[in-house]
Amino acid sequence: MAQFFQIHPDNPQRRLIRRAIEILLDGGVIVYPTDSSYALGCQLGKKAAMERIRRIRRLDDKHLFTLICRDLSEIATYAKIDNQAFRLLKTLTPGPYTFIHEATKQVPRRLLHPRRKAIGLRVPDHAICRALLTELDQPILSTTLILPDQDRPLTDPEEIRELLDKQVELIIDGGFCGLDPTTVIDMTQEPPAILRRGKGDVSLFEVP
Repeated sequence: MAQFFQIHPDNPQRRLIRRAIEILLDGGVIVYPTDSSYALGCQLGKKAAMERIRRIRRLDDKHLFTLICRDLSEIATYAKIDNQAFRLLKTLTPGPYTFIHEATKQVPRRLLHPRRKAIGLRVPDHAICRALLTELDQPILSTTLILPDQDRPLTDPEEIRELLDKQVELIIDGGFCGLDPTTVIDMTQEPPAILRRGKGDVSLFEVP
């Protein structure tokens, strides 16, 4: 049975944040709110937890996971970013965007697409996310909480509890955080390509 923490979306209780990080470090899978929708997350190095997320969402090995990062400097550890891309990311982060970049050697091979050495990265604008990342001191491996038979993310913590109570270790109730997933931008192409239109504005990427 999953633990259920009600965490304030603007002023997260540090005691609960620390307990959430203990669960992540122990190999747990958590549900947590972001600035776009709820997400599934685990510690980057926990292979078994990642595979459990795959099973919950029925993802194949071609799915690109996302690393939720604190800031641009952390993104640069895991992705190869040139000056032009850095300026663009600086403009749009933190925010509801996922950027696909060529991965560095710091990213475990098992997270990469079998034919593309790429990874999704993002910096969310959400107090609970920031608190989790500060306490963990590393990215959270993550994917949007969209179940296999759904086309929109789950957004009601009580419904999430009902559906996933026996499949995750922790559900963080941070209130309603939206129905739209992130906008996904493929930065490995020139010009960058919009792979998914979500909450983030895409006007910077559209050709006039």
